[in-house]
Amino acid sequence: MIIIPARLASTRFPQKVLADIGGLPMVVRTAKRVAHLGRVVVAADDELIISTCKEYGIEAMMTSTTHKSGTDRINECANILNIDDNEIVINVQADEPFIEAEVVEMLIKRLESLKKSGEEFIMASCYNSINSESAQDANLVKVVLDDADNAIYFSRSPIPYNRSGEAQYFGHIGIYGFSKRTLHEFCNLKDAPIEDIEKLEQLRAIYHQKKISMVKVASTGFGIDTQEDLKRAIKIFL
Repeated sequence: MIIIPARLASTRFPQKVLADIGGLPMVVRTAKRVAHLGRVVVAADDELIISTCKEYGIEAMMTSTTHKSGTDRINECANILNIDDNEIVINVQADEPFIEAEVVEMLIKRLESLKKSGEEFIMASCYNSINSESAQDANLVKVVLDDADNAIYFSRSPIPYNRSGEAQYFGHIGIYGFSKRTLHEFCNLKDAPIEDIEKLEQLRAIYHQKKISMVKVASTGFGIDTQEDLKRAIKIFL
């Protein structure tokens, strides 16, 4: 199933998830992009989000207002829904109104493969190739991989450092998948120093020596992090 964590009080962009994009609130547009893939639930921290979702026929439920991360929020939602420990849970960010269904499907396929292989810690995410100019953007998270397509590190800095002049950059796409059991385990890991420094919660898994399997995709979608991103998104529907 797909759970979309939605927080109203964003520090950088208040009420971002309800911003209008082509006649639909952002969180609603995101949910509708993936609704045909299975059950979709919005895990919210404010009744305004819930009432907005219900107005458009999107299932939504209230979760704690004190969660540190979206992953903690979807974990609470998954517990409330009493999801089986082996079920795949996909975390789609509410600010990804252009997420392609094909990307989500590829992620699900990788997660199912990890299950079949007997992996105990089942966590995966996505990335795509980006150019050196995009790599300089601190809002676009970069990832470095090992030879098995597991993440070595994520950073807001342009990694790897291009000393040779031949660096290839990969941009992280903020969609995650877990088994329900792994989701619970991840949320119970101690916070990592590097997680708080970079403000990237996925670094918690790497710090505790857990694997994050990465799926390369061809995505042209983009998340809405700033007012400039919102203006760019609105232009697409003009």
